[in-house]
Amino acid sequence: MSDNSQGTWLINLFVVLLCFVAAGAVGVYVDEFWLCIALVALILLGLQCWQMLALHTWLSHYKKLSYPHNVSAWGLLYKDIYAELQKGRTKRKQLAESLRTFKSGSEALPDATVVVNQHHEVLWCNRLARIELGVTWPEKTGLKITDIVRSNEFIEYLLARQFNTPIELPSPNNPQKMFEFRVVPFQDNNLMLLVRDVTRLTQIEKMRKDFVANVSHELRTPLTVINGYLEMLPDAAELPPLMVNKAIGEMRTQSLRMQNLIEELLQLSRIEASTERVFDKVVDVPQLLWQIQKEAQTLNREKHHKLFFDIAPQLKVYGIETELRSAFSNLIFNAIHYTPDKGVIEVKWQLNKDAARFSVKDNGDGIASKDITRITERFYRVDKARSRKTGGSGLGLSIVKHVLTHHNSSLKISSAVGVGSDFSCEFLPELTYLPDSHNTAQ
Repeated sequence: MSDNSQGTWLINLFVVLLCFVAAGAVGVYVDEFWLCIALVALILLGLQCWQMLALHTWLSHYKKLSYPHNVSAWGLLYKDIYAELQKGRTKRKQLAESLRTFKSGSEALPDATVVVNQHHEVLWCNRLARIELGVTWPEKTGLKITDIVRSNEFIEYLLARQFNTPIELPSPNNPQKMFEFRVVPFQDNNLMLLVRDVTRLTQIEKMRKDFVANVSHELRTPLTVINGYLEMLPDAAELPPLMVNKAIGEMRTQSLRMQNLIEELLQLSRIEASTERVFDKVVDVPQLLWQIQKEAQTLNREKHHKLFFDIAPQLKVYGIETELRSAFSNLIFNAIHYTPDKGVIEVKWQLNKDAARFSVKDNGDGIASKDITRITERFYRVDKARSRKTGGSGLGLSIVKHVLTHHNSSLKISSAVGVGSDFSCEFLPELTYLPDSHNTAQ
């Protein structure tokens, strides 16, 4: 205790004793000693109660402001309490800053990170975990990681608590992705799950084999045609000019077809091997679709379809612009190519609840149910003759499928023969971006 504080307490004690001495003197004079002592005691008690009430009021409503100054011992009490409040406020600010730093660092991690307690209940997760695993935290309390990753193998792995080696499992949100789960035990039996996307690593060998097999299959026909005509060229002098021109034109057509095929195969391989993160950049989808609309109108000159574009002008998404452009243009151009002349094609980009939704609807020939499950396979064609006539490689929908998989979405196909088809996809609310409203992805 400082000398000033000690002096203040002594002064206050002296004042109280002086009050009682004065009351006693007055009591002896009027022959009511104890009555005067009691009155002074009640007055002093009332003053203390009033000071306590004032302290309670200050603590309840005004503790963030400066404290009341007076020369009594209560002034010292106010000063000490205010000093402790200031220390607590400083510590809270430091703690809040540490939490902000921790949150920023955790959001920058390249892996989805989830912290669970000994009962496997989610205590915390970063944004990547909410996107990749679909963890609804902090909206749902008491949520267990085993309710998100519903795999007996994963549950047995957690219960065994043998975390020396990671475990690989399909994504709970997207079966097309393969995740590596690494578990790190730490304080109070808690566990930290580090989840990494290893789809690319597991697919590299398969991609290489598929690429060689598909290229050799698809290039065989055009190369056979070109070689056949080349064998005729030494005798070109004896052939009619019409036949020579036809041969040259056919070879050019087949060479362009091979060029387009190779470009699409390379594009598909780049998408499958891409390590670019979809949530780093905002894609201006309306602007993108307006550009595709101009290209579609040029492509539609011979088909004479009625094209309707219904685009929400403020609706954007987190993603990779080049990939989304490939997916959307493939769906729109396919509808133009494969819908009989003078058809109706509707393109929509709208907000569906909290998710951005893209759809292309036509009134063409439609697709049989047996073909719908296979239509996104590489080189699969519903009508091979018509696809080759229109220059289709059989890779367009496969590119769409891989782009949407990379963006945690999937292609939905609704079709009936003789009625038409509806191709659509939705993006997670976490990837949807609305500049003029609350952004759930931030």
